[in-house]
Amino acid sequence: MPRLAAVALAVLLLAPSPAAAAGQTPLARKLSRALAVPHVSKARTSALAVDLATGRPVYARNLRLPLIPASNEKLAVTYASLLALGPSFRFSTDVLGEGELEGTLWRGDVVLKGYGDPTLSTLDLLSLASQLRSQGIRRVTGHVVGDESFFDAKRMGPGWKSYFFLNESPALSALTVDRGRYKGHATRQPALAAALSFRAALLRAGISVAGRALTGTADASAVPLATIESVPLTLVLRFMDHESDNFTAEMLLKQLGAGVGLQGTTAAGAQAVLQLLQEQQIPLTGVRIVDGSGLSRLDRLTTEAVVGMLRSSWLDEDLRELLIDALPVAGRSGTLDSRMRGTVAAGRVRAKTGTLNEASALSGYARRRYAFSVIQNGPGMSIYWARRAQDQFATVLAR
Repeated sequence: MPRLAAVALAVLLLAPSPAAAAGQTPLARKLSRALAVPHVSKARTSALAVDLATGRPVYARNLRLPLIPASNEKLAVTYASLLALGPSFRFSTDVLGEGELEGTLWRGDVVLKGYGDPTLSTLDLLSLASQLRSQGIRRVTGHVVGDESFFDAKRMGPGWKSYFFLNESPALSALTVDRGRYKGHATRQPALAAALSFRAALLRAGISVAGRALTGTADASAVPLATIESVPLTLVLRFMDHESDNFTAEMLLKQLGAGVGLQGTTAAGAQAVLQLLQEQQIPLTGVRIVDGSGLSRLDRLTTEAVVGMLRSSWLDEDLRELLIDALPVAGRSGTLDSRMRGTVAAGRVRAKTGTLNEASALSGYARRRYAFSVIQNGPGMSIYWARRAQDQFATVLAR
């Protein structure tokens, strides 16, 4: 966001009693009525909508109240990834050789080294194996080693319920093939499963392997033998936000940690996101980034921060369409496929959903005129009524 635009937005959001001022307008009254549903705490509901052209709030309620954002956390990861990595960024996966080539014989180990590609598949491994065969390699005397050292070895995010591991997200690792599925099951050892899969791919490519599959770290002297890259980041983000994919979000967060020269850890990634938001002058009071997916009960966002990110992206011509395209379309796609169908919001609202037992959220754009965010928390909250309020709020803005 240009500095003057950011300052202008901050001044508008800090103006005295924005809810009271906005509450006098017919639009604000309609938005207030939209949020008036049973079984959802008014005190634990935060909502903000601003005019994209001017940055002026058209409605505000508890805009600085820190709340559990659920999968709206992915908006922060999306925004930070576009800023730090760039839309054309691609994940890479390498095959490194420890040893030497003697005719058609590779005397030594081959190492499959991952750099956090959440899309790496068995087909990619076959492509890597084909690259080795095209170099004349027909036999490997050593082992196939899976190297996941680009990230740490923590398999889940902080603050997750134990049930979330493998059920809401595969095990996290810098080297994961087929989203951690091996022989039809979710593996707890993704790097080992990847090494086993690559050994099988080598055999299918006509390359015999004397050693077994295991895990380890490539020697500094290892030489590159083959490499493959993922699709561009824009497509990864579109999948992540449309499907609200937890695994992709967590892998991206660790990538952000590694990408800014720190470590491939969740904590380093969270720090990187906060630093990027601060640089873009997004209001951070009350904000706490703990994981990438929003599964953690320790995360906190405010609607002020979320709308700040949305409008900052809108004002940046390089980011505007990229972020919009990443979001599901009401009544059309992703997690909004069945919501707001048959209303004026269908096809006119693009937004990120978020749902946990005690949290529900919807944030995005309406009619390319407004940026909005609604986050609701509370024990015993009705998810049905929370979503009903969100959809009504977005529909009012879409008219």
